[in-house]
Amino acid sequence: MRIAQIAPLDEAVPPRLYGGTERIVAYLCDALVDMGHDVTLFASAESRTRAKLVPMRDQAMRLDSTELKSHSAAHLAMMHEVRRRQDAFDVLHFHTDVVHFPFFEDIAGRTLTTLHGRLDLKDLPAAIDCWPEYPLASISDSQRAPLANANWAATVQHGLPMTQFRFSPAPQGGYLAFLGRISPEKGPVLAIEVARAAGIPLKIAAKVDPHDVAYFHRRVEPLLDDPLVEFVSEIGDGDKSDFLGNAVALLFPIDWPEPFGLVMIEAMACGTPVIAWDRGAVPEIVDDGVTGYVVNSHEDALQAIWRLKLLNRLRIRHICERRFSAAAMAKRYLDVYARLVGGSAFENERISAV
Repeated sequence: MRIAQIAPLDEAVPPRLYGGTERIVAYLCDALVDMGHDVTLFASAESRTRAKLVPMRDQAMRLDSTELKSHSAAHLAMMHEVRRRQDAFDVLHFHTDVVHFPFFEDIAGRTLTTLHGRLDLKDLPAAIDCWPEYPLASISDSQRAPLANANWAATVQHGLPMTQFRFSPAPQGGYLAFLGRISPEKGPVLAIEVARAAGIPLKIAAKVDPHDVAYFHRRVEPLLDDPLVEFVSEIGDGDKSDFLGNAVALLFPIDWPEPFGLVMIEAMACGTPVIAWDRGAVPEIVDDGVTGYVVNSHEDALQAIWRLKLLNRLRIRHICERRFSAAAMAKRYLDVYARLVGGSAFENERISAV
């Protein structure tokens, strides 16, 4: 099958450091290629992929030090190029929010749009209503709630290349881990409070976006003087197995409707249990009492920490392999592609390829 994957230009595919959407696009492209499909990726030039890369910008926007740049102009130019090549593909899979909607109305039926972010945004329902013919994919069932009546084709949960994450049968670091982004909704302050109350060291590997710098200086930085708390800044994929695998647990103290939470399955891939607050997609990802604990309060989190010894790290890894591998994600997307093109012949080819 000839498949176009259209990625945002904010990060490389995969990102050098923090980044979720472009990382998932990278995993999906490689898994589809491994299954024998003809995949073309539209992304920034420094992307690394087994698909055919069509470079749409000399570098990803977030790490581009150029002072003046246009997010909208870069993505509009990419849409023009995808439109020019559209007849070369059976399915066009967009990961670019809704910016492509005005360009591909005449072939909407052979496109798929995965919405990666939160959907409780004031202006989004109007845009979805303007173009109801576009099939949409969610990354969790809970993500759909603000747009319950949209044209949902499927929920496809994220997946990882399991060989990229090393299983750790026993944590060597004796610390709790926080991985992601410093922002109020991600809950770094709560993570620090829980770790201090438990008397267990906390390591924080996180990026600080420009709009969160003030929050970092005001609320987080004063807490870093505690000898139990270590801030290690951003880390890339090469460091995640050590960072997550040597932790006794990942703390995921979110306070927002998390659409998925990629870091949870990254931890599980290392065998590390997750202690996550019951928001958004968390109950769909964490099997409470099996791969971690779903909690609702500071006190619940402390109790979960004392129960970590009841969890089996090898079982956590095996569950992650079954539910959240890149191959499992690619197979689910292939099922959606087959429905879009009405391809029973393609379905037979897919089964033999898998």
